Amino acid sequence: MIKQRFQPRFGEVTIRDRGRLPHWESEGATYFVTFRLGDSLPESVLVSYQFERQDILQTAKQQGREISATERKRLDELFSERVDTYLDAGQWACHLAQPPVADMVAGALQFFEGQRYRQFAWCVMPNHVHAVFRPFPSWPLEKILHSWKSFTSKEANKLLAQEGQFWEPEYFDRLIRSEEEFQHYIEYVASNPEKAGLKGWKWVWMAPHLKRG
Repeated sequence: MIKQRFQPRFGEVTIRDRGRLPHWESEGATYFVTFRLGDSLPESVLVSYQFERQDILQTAKQQGREISATERKRLDELFSERVDTYLDAGQWACHLAQPPVADMVAGALQFFEGQRYRQFAWCVMPNHVHAVFRPFPSWPLEKILHSWKSFTSKEANKLLAQEGQFWEPEYFDRLIRSEEEFQHYIEYVASNPEKAGLKGWKWVWMAPHLKRG
């Protein structure tokens, strides 16, 4: 079990919907976020995920309510079944498997720790990144993701001697609402490399105070 109890810290939840995926955001909230390389997921996989996800969200909206705990669990299962399982298979370029690129991305995730956000856990996988963190006031989720992706895409392209899109513009996120969810996502991130069969993978981190005794 995670040692420290999680204290939910969010107020009014807003939905930002400027891309293909809606994003639930709230000041002071903690998030589980996944962003991926541009070639890492076939369109058919994403469309399948979006279709079933939208059906769950639309049902709740039509009934004038928030999604239930059961529906949130199903959304998690959908992400794991349709998206993360495919990503873990390591298709296509997998530029993040190259140590110089992975080191650079890992450094970027930690660079503004304590200034713009508080990191709880992250892992850099061969073609995607998971992170659990809490943005500080004046640094909303979208702004932090843009900062990470903008810097690392330029640096990665230099390291790889290439040009063009590096990251997929959209990202997956989940606003964490309880201690149970917090524990789940911390352990999900920390165990992802082993689950994907990556032995001795060093680009994974958990805040020391959260580690098992």
